[in-house]
Amino acid sequence: MSTSPSTPRRLYRSRSNRMIGGVCGGLAAYFNVDPTLVRVLTVASLILPGPQILAYLVAWVLMPEEPDAADGHGAA
Repeated sequence: MSTSPSTPRRLYRSRSNRMIGGVCGGLAAYFNVDPTLVRVLTVASLILPGPQILAYLVAWVLMPEEPDAADGHGAA
């Protein structure tokens, strides 16, 4: 695994792998799975009763956007 034990993984909305809001792309990156699989499962879950669309919208609002690589974290 490429992450060091001192830095925890963070859940972000994807900037580069997004179709609508980047939620599925962010979840796929967090769980290290193919984003297409997450998208297909999300769309397939819409046939089940429940608040899937509301959950997606809440995740879109609450999940922070992935930091820009050009931000230069740590630069003064």
